[in-house]
Amino acid sequence: MTPTPTPSPAPVTAHSLTGKRRIAFAALVGDDDVPGLLTLLRSLALSNPDVCEDFVVLHRGPGLPPASVARIHALHPRVELRPAETGSRRDAFRIRDHDTVLSDYDTVIVLDPGTVVRGDLGALLRLREGAVAFTPGDTYVIQRDHAETDPDPAGVTPGGEAPVSASPDDRSAYELSDAELHAAYLALNGTTHHDLIVHYGTPHVARTGDVESARRVALAHIGAGEFQEAADLLGSVRIPVNEAWPHEVYGHALMSLSRYEEAEAQLLLATAAPKRAATAFARLAQIAWIHGDDTTAQRHAMNGLSADPTHRGARQMQRRTTGAPGGVPGPREGAAEDQLAHVAYYMPEQGNAGDKLLPESVRLTFGPDTGPRRWHSIHAHRLFGEAALERVNARRGLVIGGGGLFIPDTAPNGNSAWQWNVPDALLDRIDVPVMVYAVGFNAFDGQSYRRERFNASLRRLVERSAFFGLRNHGSIEKVRALLPAELHEKVRFQPCPTTVTRQLVEGWTDPAHRENTVLINAAYDRAGLRFGHDYGHFLAELAKAIRVLGGHAEVKCVAHSLDDERIAFDLRREHGISLPVIPMYDSGNDGIRDVYARTKLVIGMRGHAGMIPFGCGTPIISLISHPKMAYFLADIERPEWGVSVHDKNLGAVLTERALGLLDDHAASVADVHGRQQELWKVTRANAAELRAILGTTTGAPAGSPAG
Repeated sequence: MTPTPTPSPAPVTAHSLTGKRRIAFAALVGDDDVPGLLTLLRSLALSNPDVCEDFVVLHRGPGLPPASVARIHALHPRVELRPAETGSRRDAFRIRDHDTVLSDYDTVIVLDPGTVVRGDLGALLRLREGAVAFTPGDTYVIQRDHAETDPDPAGVTPGGEAPVSASPDDRSAYELSDAELHAAYLALNGTTHHDLIVHYGTPHVARTGDVESARRVALAHIGAGEFQEAADLLGSVRIPVNEAWPHEVYGHALMSLSRYEEAEAQLLLATAAPKRAATAFARLAQIAWIHGDDTTAQRHAMNGLSADPTHRGARQMQRRTTGAPGGVPGPREGAAEDQLAHVAYYMPEQGNAGDKLLPESVRLTFGPDTGPRRWHSIHAHRLFGEAALERVNARRGLVIGGGGLFIPDTAPNGNSAWQWNVPDALLDRIDVPVMVYAVGFNAFDGQSYRRERFNASLRRLVERSAFFGLRNHGSIEKVRALLPAELHEKVRFQPCPTTVTRQLVEGWTDPAHRENTVLINAAYDRAGLRFGHDYGHFLAELAKAIRVLGGHAEVKCVAHSLDDERIAFDLRREHGISLPVIPMYDSGNDGIRDVYARTKLVIGMRGHAGMIPFGCGTPIISLISHPKMAYFLADIERPEWGVSVHDKNLGAVLTERALGLLDDHAASVADVHGRQQELWKVTRANAAELRAILGTTTGAPAGSPAG
């Protein structure tokens, strides 16, 4: 049996891992209140089009008539009907007790079905303290941590006037038919919520065939990874030849389903419009690159830059397909029989620093030579075709690893529904050992896979693999839940190799001196899923901690990607704090390791802003906005090294834990080394199995276990 550190008991919900607040609207209704509730729901959608929290309808008596239930559901995609535990409005909204009807929420905004919402409710959604009452209509906000057993609105803190009205004139503005509501919502400018635009837009498009509405709804589907739904919707309407934007969105959806020829036709139509040409050409370049045609990809990328010289996607594709810098050829590959093939996400220039380091880190676990003499690179996002299959089958084996490859939206394709673009038929014909190494299941709380396609592809991969190792026990639990019981034991623990960097890098020496710095990293990809309504709270609390920590060490921002620099801008703008920025995305692998090895503490939100410094022997604190952060800390039995971005006392907690690690820094470093040693034991034990799979019995270097 492979020895593993004993993980902490796995939490059962993503919320318990990230600490994200669960928020709901609620109303207490009887049969006579249904017309008022319908008007309230319409007003909520039109006055707050970017808000779609659960709406709990507590009903008095035996239940509402089926016709009323259908009308309510038609107006809101996240309605839940629950029987009230009491007929009294005063007693209905207790949320502290675990056995009460609203006990699964942290914040409840109670609305009266006799009112309408006429303004922005953002201030109520951001409230985190106390039970607060507003007028009119006994509108009030209850927090789980502060809810009284008997939350009489008269007994809680008055909060002034909420943007709610009981005026007949205000109510009349929202007395709309369903069709009128759908049209009104689709006509709104500004930010809309995915759930609402899909809920209202789908019947609107079916009824009207409106192309612009179809484009907007399809774009919302794409943003949520629902590519099939986007393609189906745009395929149901007639798009005029000169309507470039719908053609571009349709092409985007089709390429994400690996329907590449159809996608090219749509994108070529979109290139005719100057405003859409750059994006369309960038996507055409990507399709060509996916198929291994760098010449065509370069041409499309240059056409995109001609249309818009600042277009980031076109620039990335142009750089990716230019060839070796300065025209200097790269080192030649070794003989095929001496190589391992390696499927990974090979990060482009100025890409995410963590992903940049990963492929090399995986290779180091198989030996010190990480170059083309021993390795044949296969980019996970390129279509795995017949030529690639032939090259793989000529090698000693195939290693798949280098990132959270099990994520649905980073490089969507219809062949696998995860990052490796491999058709089932080609996977079945690989006849060398397949080793899945330290891959992560990286879906966010609130993300979903195209379940049938992903599940089938995942099962095939597990069946085909000689070794299937995932980087944390949380990922193991998630993947096993998608597999039949007979495959569960094939899924085992293999820590991310970045977490044992000190053991892998040949000639590694710990720094004799560390800079008196604390590095802070924040992530902004999928910000809505990370922060919910709490970004302002997070920023203010982080500012409190930085002010204190700045008295003990120099605090700097470390940016794994360009977008990570936003934390420095927001702290300066909102709180007057200026931080130096380290552009880690511009660093090579040695530079990344060097920066993290020489600092005293890293406070990071990205997974590899924790795992890489940990692997370099540096103490860490994780800002948890994704379950994978908690998974790693559970595996090393140090959950106290993490704090939720939603924690109401984030600033104080972060300060206390950071100062604790800094005050006895030598002990903190020793603790990191000890935790790392446990992961190294697992890695070495797995290496013995890998050597047997590959038929390697000698020559494994001392620092690299799988030789």
